[in-house]
Amino acid sequence: MFAEPFASGQTWVHGLDPRLRLCTALVFSCTLAMTTSTQEAIFGLVAALLLLLCSQPPLRPLGRRLMAVNVFLLFLWLTVPCSTPGPAAFHIGPLSCSLPGLQLVWLVTLKANAITLIFIACVASMPVARFGHTLYSLHMSGKFVFLLLFTYRSLFLLADEWQRLNTALRLHNFVAATNLHSYRTLGSLIGLTLVRSFDRAGRIHQAMLLRGFNGSFNSLAEFRFTWLDTLFLAAALVFFVLYFMFL
Repeated sequence: MFAEPFASGQTWVHGLDPRLRLCTALVFSCTLAMTTSTQEAIFGLVAALLLLLCSQPPLRPLGRRLMAVNVFLLFLWLTVPCSTPGPAAFHIGPLSCSLPGLQLVWLVTLKANAITLIFIACVASMPVARFGHTLYSLHMSGKFVFLLLFTYRSLFLLADEWQRLNTALRLHNFVAATNLHSYRTLGSLIGLTLVRSFDRAGRIHQAMLLRGFNGSFNSLAEFRFTWLDTLFLAAALVFFVLYFMFL
């Protein structure tokens, strides 16, 4: 449920400094989000796709994430062209799809997929713990990083307790239905999940205090630039120069 399928690769993209990857994704996505040119969006999509191919992502998780993004975009394709004023491109019965609406939703589709691909290549390719340490090394608020990492850990606690209680219900031949007994049982299940997760979180906190936890996380991995990071940074700068000069 909370797997990290893109973080286990051994490509040169995974070997880049996490700080460089995160900053690249942020600058790339902000630059692409502000563009109003279809040509620039296509150029950005191609660049993001090439970087993603270099990271060799597993195809099935990649397809699921792209499908989730494009299912949302499908609703834009169904609504934006019919609600944007302008000359009609074609008619579907009483509805008319405007040419500016089609151009707008096509631009949004290109930018959304490009930003998704660049974040999968640069950010999803690192474990969540390393992502938190990367944010902290970039002088992000320590409390925010602490909250992020513990929220991620709490998701596993909730999922684990829910699966245990759900298994116990199935062993007692419980079958959910639309009746008062099922509603009460499911309500009790949710309440027990939260209570047990809270108790487990308290035990984990006590164990951390016994091990000398002082409110901050210390990473065993040292972030440092290598020749590979220098080459990637130079390539990224060339990309942005070409992007702004010729597009």
